[in-house]
Amino acid sequence: MWTVFFVSNMSTNGEEALNALTLAFPVQMLMVAVGIGTGVGANALISKCLGEKNLKNASKAAGNAIFLGIVIYVVFLLFGLFGVEAYIKTQSSNTLIVSMACEYLKICCVVSMGIVFFSIFEKMLQATGKSMLSTISQILGAVTNIVLDPIMIYGLLGCPEFGVKGAAYATVIGQCVSFLSAFIFHLIFNKEITNNPKYLAPSLKTIKQIYLIGLPAIIAQALMSFMTYALNVILVTVDEAMVTAYGLYYKIYQFVLFAAFGIRDAITPIVAFNFGMRSKKRINEGIKYGLIYTIVVMLFGTAIIEIFAKPFASLFGLSGVTNSYLMSAMRIITLSFVFAGINIALQGVFQALMGGLESLIISALRQLVLIVPPAYMFALIARNNNDMSFIIWFTFLFAEIVTAVVAYFLMKRIYKKRVK
Repeated sequence: MWTVFFVSNMSTNGEEALNALTLAFPVQMLMVAVGIGTGVGANALISKCLGEKNLKNASKAAGNAIFLGIVIYVVFLLFGLFGVEAYIKTQSSNTLIVSMACEYLKICCVVSMGIVFFSIFEKMLQATGKSMLSTISQILGAVTNIVLDPIMIYGLLGCPEFGVKGAAYATVIGQCVSFLSAFIFHLIFNKEITNNPKYLAPSLKTIKQIYLIGLPAIIAQALMSFMTYALNVILVTVDEAMVTAYGLYYKIYQFVLFAAFGIRDAITPIVAFNFGMRSKKRINEGIKYGLIYTIVVMLFGTAIIEIFAKPFASLFGLSGVTNSYLMSAMRIITLSFVFAGINIALQGVFQALMGGLESLIISALRQLVLIVPPAYMFALIARNNNDMSFIIWFTFLFAEIVTAVVAYFLMKRIYKKRVK
């Protein structure tokens, strides 16, 4: 969020730089998807083992999650070194934007160990009930990023003016701070888990158990990456400024959704632990209060953005057309927040009840099946009538409402099967 603010207000080529970050964003989301998905699988498995009082298997799950993190990092390192330019060129032919996007994304991939390992250690802390420590780690990284952004982008306090590359440096340094702090917290406070190198040895059985839950979570998160990439390709056929507006709005959108993700990440270990303990009453309470808190938070986020849409838009120094696109996005997409929050919360419940397939169905609906085809059709209308460009943003409201209805029936089914 703050990165796009500083980038958009660069003295030259601010909007082009913002567009470049939007093109790079799907790969960054994919990094998060794989890291968080692996962490979610480890989280659920560790919580279940702790509920069963099986500390050895809990430690083995943690060790194998770290091993998987090493493999994931190597994959993104290789992509950063050899695949970035080809990927960026599939979304834009603007030489300046392509150059900026390649510079930014290459740094983010080569130094991706921060985001990958933070995602894993964050989930380990949450699995043992130490969510506050994972939150502190996240805040430390975010503050580091915010402080370094203007210094490295604009060249303050004697630092060279790096521009877009400065945004990338600030991002990866912040991620590494989060990772290192979460790692230290894990070593000091996760007494339930034994940190022995022997548990790093890959166990096919343990990895299978991690990805039984984690793979659907990875696919669910990765769908956000594919959705953003597809929308970039669709929106550029209407207007390049619409890609910039969407990329900026998505940062605002994510800022609110992080609250829903945080509650979901609290719901998953609580429900999973009590599922392992066979406590129906506490499972019900975890689901009930998780949904209530999510709805309240999302209503608050909706109100804030609707009320302050114009001041938010004015922060980024956008041109008239881009600003208009951003305003319409904030007014329309924000109406879907409550439904999105419900869908996200129920995904956490599904994961806790070993319902990876149900979680995957929800993700596929709200981030691909009910997004890309309607967006393509609405884009055809917008290309023929510029005054109707706002219709594209209704895609999100439609997708979240329909998905919430499906999620309700899936919840009834899995509850009857696994809890009753």
